[in-house]
Amino acid sequence: MVDASVPAIEITGLCTAYDKADVLQDVSLVVPQGQITCLLGSNGAGKTTLIRSILGLTPPHAGSIKIFGEEVGGLPTHRVVAKGVACIPEGRRMFPKLTVAENLRLGAYQEPDEAEIRRRLDEVYAAFPRLAERRGQLAGTMSGGEQAMVSIGRGLMGKPRVLLIDEPSLGLSPLYVKENFRIIESVRAKGLTVFLVEQNVHQTLAISDTGYVVSGGRVVASGTAEQLRNDSEVHAAYFG
Repeated sequence: MVDASVPAIEITGLCTAYDKADVLQDVSLVVPQGQITCLLGSNGAGKTTLIRSILGLTPPHAGSIKIFGEEVGGLPTHRVVAKGVACIPEGRRMFPKLTVAENLRLGAYQEPDEAEIRRRLDEVYAAFPRLAERRGQLAGTMSGGEQAMVSIGRGLMGKPRVLLIDEPSLGLSPLYVKENFRIIESVRAKGLTVFLVEQNVHQTLAISDTGYVVSGGRVVASGTAEQLRNDSEVHAAYFG
């Protein structure tokens, strides 16, 4: 059992580069357990690179990444995931020719017990009744909002302790964006930690506890959601 005071994610002095060009420069942030922490910034600010660094997909060349107090910087992705991390990727990334149920099952690939997998499926279907109705439908034939539900459900199938969610509003209608954020709030209500990476400032801050703003690969502001929402300088410079 991890001490509740230990951050779910703690990043210190992180530097990540593609080839020789630094994308992240001396990034430090903390994601407390049981909260929604957001990372805000425009396209090209370095948000997705930070997610990739945490997951070991683009290893940093300097700095520290700790998951529940354990250093994971430099570990292969499957070992990071084994620490209790799941990622809902930008663009949802469905397997379009697999059914809803088959896509969901892929999220439990590390679970050998079929009875446990079925129990997790029941939990996901309870959270997303629309997926229960369409469990046999090919994921590629669903709407963007429905695919977003599949993507989040697939992440939950791994029984993570912390969920990384990258741009959940991307390409969705306002109605589905609102539904997606409601789902993310419900995930936090179940006790999961959420690290939410987004451009949609107003809806993100409405559900977040704390947040960071990144620009040019650096953290340029941080605080509670309320502090960020009311910071006129940050608002003018980064939120528009």
